[in-house]
Amino acid sequence: MIKRIALVVLLGLLYNPFCSFGQDSIAAPEDLEEEKQLKFQQFFFKALSEKSIKNYQKAIENLETCNEILPKDVSVYFEFSKNYFLLNKYEEAKEYIKRALLQDPKNEWMLTHLVTIHKKERNFKEAIDVQLEIIKVNSKKKGELVRLYYLNRDYDKALALMNDLEKGEGLSRNLKRMKASLELRKGVVVNGEKKEDLQSLIANFENNSTSFSALKRLLDASQTKDQKLFHKYSQQAVELFPAQPYAYLVRGKSLQMQGKHQQAITMLESGIDFVIDNARLEANFYETMAKAYDGLGNATKAQEYRDKAKKLKNS
Repeated sequence: MIKRIALVVLLGLLYNPFCSFGQDSIAAPEDLEEEKQLKFQQFFFKALSEKSIKNYQKAIENLETCNEILPKDVSVYFEFSKNYFLLNKYEEAKEYIKRALLQDPKNEWMLTHLVTIHKKERNFKEAIDVQLEIIKVNSKKKGELVRLYYLNRDYDKALALMNDLEKGEGLSRNLKRMKASLELRKGVVVNGEKKEDLQSLIANFENNSTSFSALKRLLDASQTKDQKLFHKYSQQAVELFPAQPYAYLVRGKSLQMQGKHQQAITMLESGIDFVIDNARLEANFYETMAKAYDGLGNATKAQEYRDKAKKLKNS
């Protein structure tokens, strides 16, 4: 009888909502999992928010919390890599994107990000290897492989690939111009005297529109003598010679001179990848970018690029 009473009392304690030993005092496993997910999402979106306002270190701190809540999450690894890349910490950026790719090796976005890191480090050989993996996933990405071959000075491979593309899916406008530029790499000899007056330079280029050297002489002269002509022919430079870094430099200068500072920065960032083993030209890019950032009122960025230019000049 005593045992039966004890059992009834125990059951009453367990099911009494006011008892400290009730079920509500212990979270169910599914509730704990939901709580973890909510916390993860909270810190993950904080990380994205911090990154959007360029607080990359703060973003990383929030991602570290995410990683503690749910370790080895692919999206967290990807965001780690992107933030480290934006902090110019390329080794860390590579480490985290490689961790992510171990879990999702055919993810095109992550592979493309790894290519971007390799390009920033000017490690074009590694970038090519990754781009070949991307093409296995998306065959439409062969155009970027052409560009990487060019940057790695694999000109024969670049031309061969463009010939294959031309026979099949065709070449984009830029690739057609790049192909023409590669086929004319030895240059076109311009007959006659090298006259420096603008009208002669204009006539010389118009008669030899495939000659980059003729256009360069015209741009060099018009930059100080006739800015209207400089703006006109700098635009043609990028259209006609999309693989020439100088073309992007003069177009960037032209846009900056016209007060189109953000467009100038975008143009210069596109062209600097083509600069190979030419510290003087690279420094010129950075100096022009500094002026553009001055125009945007961003003194910090302007000084950053001036320092880069100075370092190159002193090296």
